Amino acid sequence: MENKDDETKKSQVVEARARNIRHNVRCTECGSQSIEDSQADIAILLRKLIRDEIQSGKSDKEIYKKLEEEYGETVLYAPKFDLQTAALWLSSLLVAGAAAGVWGYKKHRQKTNVHIMALNLVRGVPLTPKEKETMLDLIPPPQGLTPSSLWSRWRGR
Repeated sequence: MENKDDETKKSQVVEARARNIRHNVRCTECGSQSIEDSQADIAILLRKLIRDEIQSGKSDKEIYKKLEEEYGETVLYAPKFDLQTAALWLSSLLVAGAAAGVWGYKKHRQKTNVHIMALNLVRGVPLTPKEKETMLDLIPPPQGLTPSSLWSRWRGR
């Protein structure tokens, strides 16, 4: 009885390890499914291979390494981090950081320029041509009904 319980626990551990590995291995035929979910012939063979390797006493790392050597790095869902894949891993962080930097710079520049120009206008200091251009970029000229457009319409009658 005790021997049967030990055997059941051992088979449950083997199956849990096998399931964990199968979820992290991509089906080479399907490409988008793990071998756990795929019903392709190669997926069935890989599931049997993983179970046999676990029963022979190999560790998870050894099994992953064997699969990677036989089928290439693309068989694993989580490729290892090395010099070749560093750009792939870090590109999303670089893009997000650059976007945040550009947004922050534009916000700071916009606030600074508008406030300084507004203070200069209040003080009566004339704007430089570059400041006028920046002011027009930030604050577009009004469209629609303005006093000059109303005057033009009235004169045109």
